[in-house]
Amino acid sequence: MRIHRRRGVSALATIASLALLVTACGGDDDDDGENSGKVTITVEGWRPGDEQGTIDAVKTQAEAFMKENPDIVVEPVEWEWSAETFATQLAGGTLPTTFRVPFTDTKGLAERQQIADVTEYVEALPYSAEFNPSVLEAAKGTDGKIYGLPTDVYGVGLHYNRALFEEAGLDPDSPPTTWDEVRSDAKAIADSTGQAGYVQMTSNNTGGWMLTTLTYALGGRMQSEDGTESTVDNDATAEGLQMLHDMRWSDASMGKNTNFEWGTVNEAFAAGKVGMYMSGSDVYNALVTTNQVDPDSYGLAVLPLGDSGETGILGGGSVSAVSAKATPEEAEAAVAWNDFYREKKNYDPDAAVADAEVLQASDQPIGTPTLPIFDEATWQGVQDAVQPFWNVPRDQMSSFTDGVFEQALIPEPSSHTQEVYAILDSVVQKVLTDENADIEALLGDANDKAQQLLDAS
Repeated sequence: MRIHRRRGVSALATIASLALLVTACGGDDDDDGENSGKVTITVEGWRPGDEQGTIDAVKTQAEAFMKENPDIVVEPVEWEWSAETFATQLAGGTLPTTFRVPFTDTKGLAERQQIADVTEYVEALPYSAEFNPSVLEAAKGTDGKIYGLPTDVYGVGLHYNRALFEEAGLDPDSPPTTWDEVRSDAKAIADSTGQAGYVQMTSNNTGGWMLTTLTYALGGRMQSEDGTESTVDNDATAEGLQMLHDMRWSDASMGKNTNFEWGTVNEAFAAGKVGMYMSGSDVYNALVTTNQVDPDSYGLAVLPLGDSGETGILGGGSVSAVSAKATPEEAEAAVAWNDFYREKKNYDPDAAVADAEVLQASDQPIGTPTLPIFDEATWQGVQDAVQPFWNVPRDQMSSFTDGVFEQALIPEPSSHTQEVYAILDSVVQKVLTDENADIEALLGDANDKAQQLLDAS
């Protein structure tokens, strides 16, 4: 869903013969002619609100890339994917040359010819045949061509505030392992501290994203596997909504603010106003660089699973795509940058160490849990290489790191994902703002709307 991961540094062979003077999408010409004969690309650099150390790290890596690739000029810019603004930016031509999109969006963007076919450049990479096939599939269009590099993979976990746990008399080293325990711990936190014990994202498509996550954890699905049938009105979704209703209205453990999305819930959590919430396993990076969370207060646990149905955790990620407006030279340069900056650190231990050294120099988080893009052995080799650089509280994340590989990783719904999430936003909002909300009727209506989208495909 939301995409908010970190960087990569590696050795890279020089891309030769990019002789045409071009300006990247959103880039500026160099007035003094210094960049004459070079390809210039704008690239996603940092999120709005990121600390200076994050910005410095990106610029350092851009300089390293340009030193190895003297025919390419990289201009990092501030940018973050948002469901509310992406379509407008896309239509207005204000996106950088290369940017990340959720796994769920790649096929639709490819079908509408809004991102570039980069098959040729990806297949030229030495590790292109080593991708986990299911991960690489997220970067492909329905035509089977490749439209970007899959550069981030996460599983959803339960993030919790250790300080609030302690204040409520709970053991922060024993986070909840069932949804009943989540509910009771949330009430204990709310009663003892006056803060929200648990919150659920509800807006900017994150309500649907997290309701889908809760549905998976309880054994249900939102769509048939082929994406042709909506199954929003399933028992697991109804069970999850009833639990949220009861926590909000019976337990009073969710607080009065029910309008959260990815950025605002991170802000509230870092400020000590939220006891628990669900989000991608790697969100700690953003909590540090954008929200200045106290590391001592942070904990990450595996998501509790139900005891019936095909339970699992929602897994997602992002694809580093290239604007369809890019020239072939710009597209090739963009893939080279994404390989250097984001991908090789996931495959090459030496590249991972180089990345860690840059992040260490600017005091950035190193060691936040991620999931394999290639195979688990490759992932483990990279983890072993960078472990000496870890500066995140991994012992406070052990519930997740020890347990995540025992949980099934379930992909997001495959058809009209963001539109379905938007429909579900209103369902979650209604349940949390209206004590008398009719969950069965809400799900029936949402299912009809979702099915109409699928039928129109």
